[in-house]
Amino acid sequence: QQVMVSGPNLNETSIVSGGYGGTTEGIIPTANIKGPAIQVNPSYLGLRYLHAQGSSMHQCHNNPTMSEELSRGLAVEKFDVVKKWGINTYKCTKQMFSERFGRGSRTVDLELETQIELLRDTKRKYESVLQLARALTNHFYNMVQTQRALGDAFSDLSQKSPELQFSSLQEEFGYNAETQKLLCRNGET
Repeated sequence: QQVMVSGPNLNETSIVSGGYGGTTEGIIPTANIKGPAIQVNPSYLGLRYLHAQGSSMHQCHNNPTMSEELSRGLAVEKFDVVKKWGINTYKCTKQMFSERFGRGSRTVDLELETQIELLRDTKRKYESVLQLARALTNHFYNMVQTQRALGDAFSDLSQKSPELQFSSLQEEFGYNAETQKLLCRNGET
């Protein structure tokens, strides 16, 4: 109820199409309603009234007309709140159906539409950054695997090639194997 009551009153805005605020057809004026619309517990009302006024309980129970007036006022107040909510809900629903079926123009709040478009643009940018970060992670993982394979290949070449025994090429392969393995370890951490 609070969401609907605190929402925009379509009578007071200039963005409503179709003239929904002009007609009062189907609305029952409260002046025609006699008697309380809601049954109220008088003792509860008396306590509530006492709390609001700071009086003693004797005053409320000794004055039955005050209790009656209070219950009638609260009932009318509650009825007015429900009536306003109903009217707003009806107007919003009627506007929504007319927009959906193409009988009315779309309700637009230009400032809100601008903010929504900025948020959508920001969302697209964040999604792009996320996609690029995932691609970078995949490439980095593949690079680390390639470095591990290169380190193993250089290590094998430096140890298993008999023609390279005691040559500078064997030392170079060993050095490259150690470098690739260090790079691989650094990439994994």
